[in-house]
Amino acid sequence: MTRDRWASWLLERRSGGDPHAAERIREYLHPIRDAVLDAAALGPDTRILDVGCGDGLIAFGALERGAGHVIFSDVSQDLLDRCREMAGDLDVLERCRFVRVGAEDLAELADASVDAVTTRSVLIYVADKARALREFARVLAPGGRISLFEPINRYFVDADGRFPPTYDSAAVEDLARRVIAVYRGINPMDGPMMSFGERDLLEHAERAGFTDLHARLDIDVRPPAARDWASYLASSPNPLAPTLEEALRQTLTPTEIERYARHFRPLVEGGIGTERRAVAYLSAVSRGPAEQSPRS
Repeated sequence: MTRDRWASWLLERRSGGDPHAAERIREYLHPIRDAVLDAAALGPDTRILDVGCGDGLIAFGALERGAGHVIFSDVSQDLLDRCREMAGDLDVLERCRFVRVGAEDLAELADASVDAVTTRSVLIYVADKARALREFARVLAPGGRISLFEPINRYFVDADGRFPPTYDSAAVEDLARRVIAVYRGINPMDGPMMSFGERDLLEHAERAGFTDLHARLDIDVRPPAARDWASYLASSPNPLAPTLEEALRQTLTPTEIERYARHFRPLVEGGIGTERRAVAYLSAVSRGPAEQSPRS
């Protein structure tokens, strides 16, 4: 089955097709889902819009918590179709709506039509984050809430735009530099994934007219989980990026790939390295259309 890049990544390339890796990802995401939903303050009549719903992590969690109506929105029709199928299997279709829209243009949704807006790793792909926050404010009823989770990829980047590697690459630095260049070309420092921090999210939300803002930055520096080498090769860090295997074939000769693998495989399979993550949670309350700051 051919899927679009968003669905392909969420359902396959993120885990490299490894069910154990997929389970570890789910274990990592469940507390995030719970934190986002806790801050959304759902009630039995809550109308919630999950922007960039993906495979439904947040949206189905909201249904489980008894939200009255959930709007699944995403740019991927494949993911919306999958969520619709899952909602049918769970017999909750009457409480769901499925809308193909981007975060920065929610034109299909009326003003003040929802009580909560949630995201998980969505704004990181949006170039105009300020416009997306204004759209969230527009569709929220007065007193409605946003509850957002976004990775802050640039947190550990040094002044030269370099990110500390997860695994020691000194012995193969000549090869590693060429492979890293592939990913940096896709995610440049001035691109949507790298050009913002937690303060930018806070500022965009305040300018969009939100009040009672709460932001939290979580930072983890720890050893990476041990990974199967084959699935590691078949995985990619985000929907826009190639798998490691694709990047290796693009930049290295077969002999160089062998040398690269000989160095990194024991580190990956042994979980020998340092993984760094910085993520932001943001929640806020809508003042209502009449009180929001004018659009700019």
